[in-house]
This record gives sequence, structure tokens and C-alpha cells, in this order.
Amino acid sequence: MNIKDIIEEKLSEIILNVYQLKDIKLEVQENKTEFEGDFTIVTFPLVKQLKKNPESIGVELGDALTTQTELLESFNVVKGFLNVKVKNQFFVDQFRSVNDGFSNIEKKDATVMVEYSSPNTNKPLHLGHVRNNLLGFSVAQILKEAGYDVIKSQIINDRGIHICKSMLAWEKFGKGETPEATATKGDKFVGNYYVKFDQEYKAQIAELVAQGSTEDQAKKEAPLILEAQQMLLDWEKGDEKVRNLWSEMNSWVYEGFSETYKRLGVDFDQVQYESNTYILGKDLIQDGLEKGVLYQKEDGSVWCDLTDEGLDHKLLLRSDGTSVYMTQDLGTAVERFKQNNIQKLIYTVGNEQDYHFQVLFKVLGKLGFPWADQLFHLSYGMVELPNGKMKSREGTVVDADELMQEMYDTAEAKAKEIGRLEELAEEERKASYETIGMGALKYFMLKVDPKKKMLFNPEESIEFNGNTGPFIQYTYARIQSLLAKANYEYKEVVTVDANQFEKELIVLLANYKNIVEKAAEALSPALVANYVYDLVKSYNSFYQNQNTPILKLEDDNLRQFRLNLSDLSAKTIQKSLGLLGIGTVNRM
Repeated sequence: MNIKDIIEEKLSEIILNVYQLKDIKLEVQENKTEFEGDFTIVTFPLVKQLKKNPESIGVELGDALTTQTELLESFNVVKGFLNVKVKNQFFVDQFRSVNDGFSNIEKKDATVMVEYSSPNTNKPLHLGHVRNNLLGFSVAQILKEAGYDVIKSQIINDRGIHICKSMLAWEKFGKGETPEATATKGDKFVGNYYVKFDQEYKAQIAELVAQGSTEDQAKKEAPLILEAQQMLLDWEKGDEKVRNLWSEMNSWVYEGFSETYKRLGVDFDQVQYESNTYILGKDLIQDGLEKGVLYQKEDGSVWCDLTDEGLDHKLLLRSDGTSVYMTQDLGTAVERFKQNNIQKLIYTVGNEQDYHFQVLFKVLGKLGFPWADQLFHLSYGMVELPNGKMKSREGTVVDADELMQEMYDTAEAKAKEIGRLEELAEEERKASYETIGMGALKYFMLKVDPKKKMLFNPEESIEFNGNTGPFIQYTYARIQSLLAKANYEYKEVVTVDANQFEKELIVLLANYKNIVEKAAEALSPALVANYVYDLVKSYNSFYQNQNTPILKLEDDNLRQFRLNLSDLSAKTIQKSLGLLGIGTVNRM
């Protein structure tokens, strides 16, 4: 338990004993170094109940904390705020406790599945996928750190008319070329044919319109779209030629995806494919009809009435018996709970699908699945660039691979500009550029609350100052340099007179596990990102506000304490960055 929690607990006991008030929890805030005292206690919630002014309540609580606990060295009350100065030894003991229990994680008896990525096999991953993958992977890491067993999952959309468009374009215009023969990454190779289809399709539409068709007619009657629709029907019938082409082109895409995932630093424990799951759910629909939960229209289509839930009527099966996305998602959810002992399932999907998931969860609840209330849509805002939105059919998306390479190049240029890393060997320099570039990308993406739309600026993200990944990585490297010069080894320090900067740093270090718990509950890596930024700022204040540099201290006890504090700061920075999928470098 950290000092803040101890104060809150003692305050609750005092309020119960002195005022006979139950379940009152006063807010305890950490003070910054410019304020007197270590913590401030807000007394205003008691004013109305006790009918006393906040100043007198503050004095009474301060006196009680002084006489009934060993915590306080002194206190003062300013405008109803109780400022308390905690005895120095509590901070030293707190630091030792945090250091000793740094890796202790209380296991939770629950398994959580986190789904993310879920790409289509007709195009490469783009900027939107980058935010999705980084967010899903980081949430999985945070849940693991909070003590959950975690299954990282994705479902690949590998069937449908959009896939057939790429296949048909390659068949018509590809002349047998392959990714290997053209030295093109597999997912980009297939994606180029998706763009090619759209170009040729638009040309056919324009030609039909010129011949007198309306645009709507032309879109439906263009030969290419009719051929693509026939190809999808052939695929569903199991046509050998179509299936073989589908398998080959998808294999090219999977090789490409694998390269992107590796560089992005994400992975998966389970992969499902829509081609295997799209028929799941039909039995559920039949069961729902028999139970009277669902209803069938005269044309044979099946619907769910969700008007009592504030939603509308939702189609679950077309009149010809074919499934819709919702049918598949119902079946896939049930299958996941059958095959895995999971207690919660989190879908990492953009906020344009908010309504879809509201419906999915409500329908599963109506069908009688008790775990329906343990489904969660981690809805996130779209990513935009300074020059606007992306359109995949027109080939104007921000390609994930190109973005990662741009981050590497920018990190290299920035490091050379400010004269960093020049003394490293070439391979070590390249590895550092990669770690810094990817760290900049990930931190910039994850420091923003998931629910918010974000504007990604590569140049801004790579700055070595401010709230950026490189700034945090640089502080870690600086500490490693300090520890190396000191030939550091941990030795316990029993007592020391900690200054205000050291106390503030200890409080932040002690708060790591609370932050992880909060981030796991909120499914928000932004809490971890902003925590580690605050920690780095606090460490830099501690480092810079010393009369004597650490390595020149003659007091061996104080020198050891400050080195211990630096070491735990570095470990906490590294661990926090790891939860965001970000690496560290020892020299920078």
C-alpha cells in the first residue's frame, strides 16, 4: 500500500471514530514541489454533513492524524485545504517496499480475449490498422500486467466481394505475375489489383453512362462487377479453380501481413478466418426462432426486434438464407466462449462500428447467453493526417510499412541533426533508429485517449523534448549511462533525509501498480503513457535540482540512495514503455 492509500485509510478510520460517519473517502492529492507539505486533503465533502467551516474541519483532521497515527511530521490548513508533511522515514520505507515488490503481480482468476487488427486480404495494412494494432496489443499487455490471463486474437476477413475484386483484376490484368517476380511485398501486390479493379470498374461505368445508362444502372450492369459477383458465387460453391486462386493470393497477403506485424511488434495467440466462420450463427438463428426471441418475415428473412432496447429491428438472415455480418459475429462469439475458458471478450474496432456492437451484444443477451454482459467494444476514434483522410479504393491510404519506414528515416535524420548516436557502430545505430522511430510512432498513437479522434504528425512525434517517446527513451538512456559510470550495484539504504524532489519521485514510483489497475479497468494505454511522462519529468527534476551531482557525492549513503532511486526509475520507465509495446536503448 502506498503512502497516499495509507493516508486515505487512516482518514476514513478517523472520520468514523470522531464523526461517526461511514463510507466517507476524502480526496488526497500529491503536492508538487512548489507547495508546502507532501499531500493535500480536500475537506469540503464534510462541510455540509458536519455543518462546520472547512478550516476547523482541516485542523481537527490534522490533529487526529498527528495524535492517532505515526504518519505526520506537521500540517497546516489553507482555505479549507489540509496540507500534511509526512515523516521522512515513511518515504524511505515506501521506496524500499516498492523496490522489493516491483515484480509482484497479484494473479486474477480470469481470462480475457482481446481481438484486434482483423484486416481484409484485399489490401495492405494502413494507418488506421496501425492505431488498431497498437491499441489492442497494448491493452493486452496492460491486462497481463494487471494479473489477467490474456488471449490475443484476430479474425481475418478473407472472403467476400471485395476479395473477389482483387482476384478478378489479377486474373484479367496480371499476366501471371507474382510478388516474387515483381519484387513486391505480397499484401501490396494484391492491394494494387484491388485499386486496378476500381479503376477499370469506374471506366466501364463511365462508358455505360455515355451510352445512355443511369449511373445506378451502370454500377449494377458493368461487366466487371457482374464477373466479381459470379466469382463469389463460384467460391461459395467450392469451385476448384476459384478456390485455388483464392488460396494462392491469400498466401501472398499473409506473408506480407507477417512482415508488417513483426516490424510493428505485435502478435496473436489465435487467428480465425471469416471463410471458416461466416456460416456460424445460422443454428443460433434457428434456435432464436424456436424460442420466439427472433421473428421471420413473409419473405423468409429473420429479424430481431430491439425497439425495447432503444434500437431498431435488425436483419440477421436474408430472405435467400444467406448470412450477414451480424450472423457471423454471433456465431464467432459463441464459438470463442465454447473453445476458450474466457470471462471477457474485448473487440478493438473503430467507432464507426459502435451501433453494430450495441446490436451484437443485445442479440446475444436475448438469445440467453449469460456472458453477453462481459462483451466490450473498445471503440476508438479515427486517425487523420495533417493533409486529410484516406481512401483505400483510390489507393490513397497511408501505408503502414511506408509510415514505419518514414519514422525510421525521421529518427535517423533527427539523431544526426542533434549529433546523437554517431559514436555507435553502424548496426547498433540502425537498431537505435528503429527503436526510437517505432517508439515515437507508438507513444504518439497511444498517449491519446482511445475514444478521441487523433491527428498524427510524424515530425512532431519524433521530437526529443516534450511529451514524446524519444524524450522518455532518452531519460532511460541517461539513467543507464549514470548507472554504468557508477558501476552500480543495489545496496539497501536504511535511512536517509529525502528531499522534496525525491519524495515526489517515490510517490510516483509507488503509484505504478495503481496506474496499471486503472488502465486495465479503463482499457486505456493513455493512462500508462501519461504516467510514464510524469515519471520522467519528476526524475529529471530530481536529477537537475541537486547541489552536488550524484557521482560526486561524498556521503556514500546518500549516493547509494540516489542511485537506487535512479535504478528503480529506469526499471519503471522500461516496464511502462513495454506495456505500450515500446523498446528502450541504453545509449542515445
